[in-house]
Amino acid sequence: MVVSMMRNSQVIINQQAIFDNVANSRQQLDSKSDLFVVVKANGYGHGAVQVANVAKKAGATGFCVALIDEAMELREAGILEPILVLGISDPQWAPVAAENNISLTISSPEWVKQAQSILSVARCDSKLKIHVALDTGMGRIGFQTPEELQSALKVINESAGQIEFEGIFTHFATADEPDDAYFKQQYDKFNAFMDVVESRPKYVHVANSATSLWHKICGGNMIRLGIAAYGLNPSQRAITELPYNLEPALSLESSLIHVKEVKAGTHIGYGATYEAKQDEWIGTVPIGYADGIARKLQGFSVLVNGHRCEIVGRVCMDQIMIRLDRQYNYGTKVVIIGKSGDEQNTAEDLAEYIGTINYEVICGLQPRLKRVYV
Repeated sequence: MVVSMMRNSQVIINQQAIFDNVANSRQQLDSKSDLFVVVKANGYGHGAVQVANVAKKAGATGFCVALIDEAMELREAGILEPILVLGISDPQWAPVAAENNISLTISSPEWVKQAQSILSVARCDSKLKIHVALDTGMGRIGFQTPEELQSALKVINESAGQIEFEGIFTHFATADEPDDAYFKQQYDKFNAFMDVVESRPKYVHVANSATSLWHKICGGNMIRLGIAAYGLNPSQRAITELPYNLEPALSLESSLIHVKEVKAGTHIGYGATYEAKQDEWIGTVPIGYADGIARKLQGFSVLVNGHRCEIVGRVCMDQIMIRLDRQYNYGTKVVIIGKSGDEQNTAEDLAEYIGTINYEVICGLQPRLKRVYV
């Protein structure tokens, strides 16, 4: 996709904020514990390679991604630290992962057998590192019973010449909620799984951002720092007490490309859904749903010169129209996420308005929006 460099709409990434978030999380851990920063989905829209380089300086010892392709992007950019692919990958790519020191997730003994066969045919000189996923209640991927895990570990041990049992992990479904009853159920199941693991691997990890913020590391020695690395609260506003300050790293800005005064009764946008109640100043902003501005944001207020200005009419593919508090000059800054004067819009504000979560808001910002690093 083309990145729009000649349009004044951009995502601005504060690298110091990312550094501080990772460093603060690192300070919560003991010296023997590892911190992997999750940079999947292009670093949650912040830029995977750029985030990884900042996170390394702040104390990150490895990275998590969702896809082998994402891991390869980091390797090709010179990132040498351990990388774990959290999703299940097709066994055919086992040689690529092994040769590039990329760890893969498994959740069945059949996967191990297929990967072993493929590695043999490829005559791969490097061992494939794997992390075993445990389904303790997320219902997504992973072994469901200790008996299944035992069976898989036997297959892994028999494949020791080609496959290295590097890690084991689970994922908590409700670590970001005030009620910890289900969290405790999952933790008990995790301990039951670990009872059948005779030799613990290098990495044992259960802590995502929420777990690392509000729960102990739970017997693990590594955390997977995701949304918190970017300065956003994984619970949005369900839990507000934090062990350290989270600094949002992302801002979204554009500018006015057209300003006009319309008469009372004038309709704005597709479907003529907005009608001016009086003579009003209307500004057009070059950003729309093709950039990740949800169509449901009609009626939400962006910020212009410290004033809240409502999006009027439907969000278009490439433009939005806003009702201004007065006439502004062409090129005046418009803040969608971030600060303007004494006012601020957060990713949580947008998420709550359209009925979603902050993750989706920032991950939905499209690649054609240029990223500016400050």
